[in-house]
Amino acid sequence: MITTFAAALNAGLRSALEDDPTVVLMGEDIGRLGGVFRVTDALQKDFGNNRVIDTPLAESGIIGTAFGMALRGLRPVCEIQFDGFVYPAFDQIVSQVAKIHYRTQGKVRAPITIRIPFGGGIGSVEHHSESPEAYFAHTAGLRVVSPSTPADAYWMIRAAIALDDPVIFFEPKRRYWDKAEVDFGAPAGLPLDRARVCVTGTDATVVAYGGTVATALKAADIAAGEGYSLEVIDLRSLSPIDFDTIEKSVAETGRLIVVHEAPVFAGLGAEIAARITERCFYHLEAPVLRVGGFDIPYPPAKLEKHHLPDPDRILAAVDRSLAA
Repeated sequence: MITTFAAALNAGLRSALEDDPTVVLMGEDIGRLGGVFRVTDALQKDFGNNRVIDTPLAESGIIGTAFGMALRGLRPVCEIQFDGFVYPAFDQIVSQVAKIHYRTQGKVRAPITIRIPFGGGIGSVEHHSESPEAYFAHTAGLRVVSPSTPADAYWMIRAAIALDDPVIFFEPKRRYWDKAEVDFGAPAGLPLDRARVCVTGTDATVVAYGGTVATALKAADIAAGEGYSLEVIDLRSLSPIDFDTIEKSVAETGRLIVVHEAPVFAGLGAEIAARITERCFYHLEAPVLRVGGFDIPYPPAKLEKHHLPDPDRILAAVDRSLAA
């Protein structure tokens, strides 16, 4: 059926609640309101306020409570209302949740899924339009993922909740209203840690994730009209990264452009560039290039269209790569 990204997430959360009585949702305004983006709409009505819990406005308290619940056998799914609000919970996530598996030699697990709407494109300012994924991808002990389509939203949230590892689940908020076909009865798709080749091509590889995948696909469409071919890869998992899929593509195209909304400096694109340069040095026809946000706090709404990567900026990087 045709459904929105947000509705697909809602369906995935509903399935998890139905299938496993240990799954509990918690977050600010997720119950009666259904979340600021309505991702949890009607779930409290159907499952009760003991399983879909409205919390105080205290992110550190949300994650700290979820950590204790996980240690007692529950599978909490926490919503951080906006990306920039996760920082008060940062210590709980990186100092406690991420460490417990290694600290206990695997005897204690923390099956916590932390949902974070992230990125720009909705006309909001800082703390509401940020891209903090590199902080968490840098932290050993966390899985970090980001779907880009309604189908992946449905299957990836279910897979994340089922894992015994803590998962940071980044949801590109400007894609919440995108619509696409989702077959809820089909078998699960790719494993959570695998990248997807969205479009095959021969001239250059473009890697993106989250909200920038649709942007990269638009760039590929424009490029096709101009006579050259881009291969677009949706990363899906930000930690671990499926370098094998990227390497296979770059070995064929000889060129790589990495796209993300976060500032380029020390972003995920830097790690991808370094690893692919190591692994594909003799295949590369040009340096790996990155297209991202600028090294500034997120700008006012009227300027965000200049800040976010768009097809023109991606194609300009492709042109530089092809000219090398």
